[in-house]
Formats: sequence, structure tokens, C-alpha cells
Amino acid sequence: MKVVRGGTVVESNWSAPADLVIDGDKVLAVVAPGTPVDESAEIIDATGKLVLPGGVDPHCHVGFTSGEFTSLDSYLECTTAAVFGGTTTIIDFAIPRPGQRPLDAAVEQRAKAAAGLCDSALHACVVDWDETTAQQLATMADAGIRTVKMFTTYAGETMANEHTILNTMRATRDLGGMVIIHCESDAIVADAQNCAAATADIDASHMSSTRPELAETASVAAILAIAESQGAPVYFVHQSSPAAVELVVDARKRGLVAFTEAVAHHLTLDATEYAGPEPERFVCCPPLRATDTVEGLGRQLFTGNITTIGSDHCCYDTAQKRSHRHDVRHMPNGLPGVETRLPVIFSHYVDGMGLSPSRFVELTATNPARTNGLYPRKGSLMPGADADIAIWDPAREWTVTTGELHMATDYTPYEGRRLRGKPVTVLVGGVVVVDDGQLVDATPRGRHLPAAALDFSGAFHM
Repeated sequence: MKVVRGGTVVESNWSAPADLVIDGDKVLAVVAPGTPVDESAEIIDATGKLVLPGGVDPHCHVGFTSGEFTSLDSYLECTTAAVFGGTTTIIDFAIPRPGQRPLDAAVEQRAKAAAGLCDSALHACVVDWDETTAQQLATMADAGIRTVKMFTTYAGETMANEHTILNTMRATRDLGGMVIIHCESDAIVADAQNCAAATADIDASHMSSTRPELAETASVAAILAIAESQGAPVYFVHQSSPAAVELVVDARKRGLVAFTEAVAHHLTLDATEYAGPEPERFVCCPPLRATDTVEGLGRQLFTGNITTIGSDHCCYDTAQKRSHRHDVRHMPNGLPGVETRLPVIFSHYVDGMGLSPSRFVELTATNPARTNGLYPRKGSLMPGADADIAIWDPAREWTVTTGELHMATDYTPYEGRRLRGKPVTVLVGGVVVVDDGQLVDATPRGRHLPAAALDFSGAFHM
């Protein structure tokens, strides 16, 4: 038995001084501070600290291949970085290679979970609908893979047409699942890129203009219409502008079950990075937006309009990012961020702007668990939950440097950024894995987490 003593326990809907009693790999009880416990219990001192559920990152790409590029981390490397950043569950993607069935991609990726330092779940992916797809989705749902990623861009690679999207939405709806979707109008993006190429403005410094905000909002509107036609829930990944978020809010007002995910880099970085000496390090899709757009997106965290915060972690290195820096059409898109997601959001929004710790937990742990069929096992510290715990020192000041991070890359987009607040002790399944900046237990204990059927008819109306 272990007792986390002296801290402030933070749940998504309350926080208070309390002690946390752990029995094996589960939370046994939340008790008043100083409540007597068995003398043999191990005491973990959390005095002056926040005791949070381990983060749930709803958007991680591990060893992801896109075109000629494959991101560089293994499950062990990605999850090691995750736990150092206070995240104790990642949700990865099984994106099929050309000619590969979605089911086969999911089976292949799911087998990697045991190599992780923490637990993981999985999103499937459908690119083309055929006579076998419905049964593949049913087989995956039976195995607890209920969320299905789709793209409205990347023609010839992962882009799905509207017929495929509609059919997949209908099938996942009936299986207790949900489509999660990357929305950018491929036609608008292709036109913007062709115009940029014609004027020799297709390099990384012009990334913003090659994938305009209108491409995102046009696609969101189209996908919402398809979802409404089917009465199907839908989750939009990495929404990068207030306008995109507000389209989803309006759909919720009409009764549609629809969710917005924002990611840390869209909430804390802006398009001025593309004017710097290494713009290729910041190439992501959708791209970083103008400063006022970023500020407007951040305000949505306080209104409740954003459901979750992910990382959209893609662990490319500088050499990969530089290889096509003069033509963003061929660059690998994505930023490393599984380790920095929680600290940069905590520092910028909780410490810097007054976002409540409970809302932070809701956005980064509880809601990601809920929208992926993992709650209350994950995203909570209530009795019966997995004892995945991040103990935060809210006053710890530190500087982000690549050399002190643990991601399998040679850069971070936050290099040199001064932060306040950091997870100092992290438990996975009741075992202390990280303590005072050191990895104290490197045992792979990752499990693939089967998602329960999604039910949004109750109290969760985000």
C-alpha cells in the first residue's frame, strides 16, 4: 500500500487538500489529510504540490510512416518521454500503408503496446470503403478499437472521399464508436500550394499561406453536415482557429454530438516562428496561425468550447525536417510534443492566465479518457481508477532544452522557453516511475487498453 500525503488532489470537477491511498495498481480511497493508515504503507510526500490524474494524450503518432518519412520513436521511447511530461496514457494511430487493410494495421500497431512504459489505446484509420470495411470495423470494435481517424486532405495517400466518410460514420455510430477527423479542404490546400509554387513561395517560411484557415473551416462545415445527416458523433482533431471551433459549437447547439480537440503548439506558438532562422522545425498541419488567432483559440479553453488538448506528437528530427525545406509539399508534417504538452499548457494557461487546475485536468486527462471510452479507469483519481498519478510542483521554474528532454529527436519547438510548473513524481499503475527528474523504474508495463462503447447520452455534454 502507498499513500500520497500532503498534497491537493485535483479532479476535473473539484480540488481539495486530501491524501490518496493506493492498493496495488488501483486507487483505493481519497481521504482527509492526515487520516491514519497502515504503518507499513509507503508514504509519498506531496506537501505543497498538486496531485493530478496522469495525463491522457488523445493524439500521438508513434513510429508513423508518411511518404518517405517515418517518425523516429519506438513505444518505449515515446512513453518514456510521456511519463516525464506527466502523461501516463497515450492514444496512437493505426494508419494503414498503401494496400494494407485497416484491421491489419490495427493488429500490427496494437502488438507494440507491451513495449511501452505506460498504457496505450489506439485509433483505427479508414482511407477507402469497400465491401469488407464494415466487418473490419466490427472486428476492431469487438477488440475495443472504436475510434476511427479519417483525413479530408493528403490526396493519394490517406485522404478519404465523402462517401467513405459517411459510410464509416454510420458504421462506427452503430458500433458505439466515433470518427475522428483531420479537416482541411484538399482542393483549397492544393490551389494555395500551386499558387505559392508559381511565385517561388513554397518553402517553409511561407507555410501559413499554403494551408489557409479557410481550408479548415470549409472542411469542418462539410463534415458536420455529413455527421448530422447520419446522427453520428464526430471529433475534430487539432482545430487551429476560433472560427473552426465555433462551427462545432453551433452544431452542438443543434443537438449534434461533436467535439473539438486543440493541440499544445496551436495554443502556445504562432506563425511568427516561420520568419525565424529554422522555419522547417515548425512545419505542421494545420500550420501555426497568426498571433490574434492563437489568442482567440486560447480563450476558448476558458469558455468550455474546447473538449480536449492533445499533442499531435510526431517525432521527426532536424535532418528530416530540412530535407525538403524548400518545398513544404514534400516535407514531413508534425512536431515532437508528447513530453511538453502538459508543462507548456500548465505554464502558459494555468500559471500565466488563471485557468483552473480542475479545467486543466478536464482538458488533458478526463475528457480525453471520456471521448475514447477509457473513463473512469483513466483520467480520474476516484476509487477504482488506475493509480496513474502525476504530482506537480506548481512553483518549479525551469527552461526547456532538448538535452534535458527524452523524446527521440534532436530538437523541441519550445527550446529556451521558460516554464513554471512541472510534474516531479509520476506513478504508473501504482509504481513510481519518475521521481525528481530521474527515471527510477524503466520496466515496460504497457498494456493495450480496449475502449468501452462510447455513450454520450449522460452527463458528459462537451
